[in-house]
Amino acid sequence: MTDDRAMTPAAPLLELVDVHASYGPYRALFGVSLAVPEGSAVALLGANGAGKSTVARVATGLLPVTAGAIRFAGMDVTGTRTYQLARLGIALAPEGRSVFASLTVEDNLSLRFRETVGRAGMARALDRAYAAFPQLGRRRRQIAGTLSGGEQRILSLAALLVDPPRLLIVDELSLGLAPVVIEEVFRTLTDIRDRGTALLVIEQRVNQALSLAQLAVVLDRGRVTYTGPPSDVTGFLSGMPGADAAAG
Repeated sequence: MTDDRAMTPAAPLLELVDVHASYGPYRALFGVSLAVPEGSAVALLGANGAGKSTVARVATGLLPVTAGAIRFAGMDVTGTRTYQLARLGIALAPEGRSVFASLTVEDNLSLRFRETVGRAGMARALDRAYAAFPQLGRRRRQIAGTLSGGEQRILSLAALLVDPPRLLIVDELSLGLAPVVIEEVFRTLTDIRDRGTALLVIEQRVNQALSLAQLAVVLDRGRVTYTGPPSDVTGFLSGMPGADAAAG
């Protein structure tokens, strides 16, 4: 776990202010307030079903809030559509894989880079992707659907990590990945954080999430129960019944 950095807090980039959200009649968030400072990483922790993925969904416009407000870079973006939030610089790396199984590794990356950097920047973006994830370079001509589950996860993340947005929300990044690949991905996340991308990290591997973060937020049954330094959160989580995060 990192020591907490002594610095003047950065201005909030993403803010959720007293946010409530529901799936039909089922309430998922109850007055959630949290902030992700510009250029910083926040670890969002809690048990399964605590509402972590729901926070990711409301922050990216995939689920409308029933009350409260969402702000990004000082603007009220409550009710803004997902594609509009993406244009502002918010990206979500969701749980699971998201690849075109019938296309090659390079075709998958090229489709993403064509949207973000255009044809002129594609060669450089591909070189950066293969430098960050050498296994993708070795398999660039392979059909994506024939990759292992972990390799497909890396492919789905590579374009986001190589061409970072202003805010990247990662949801259960380690799911289905081998330990050596998890270490590689977290090194890449550390690098893009240090280059100025803000991160909201939802992760069941608590120690790795906290090693990346300057701030920790804990959810319990849709409510924020802790906001503060990563160094103070571990004991709090270990006493939470059923928290998969507590196992670290």
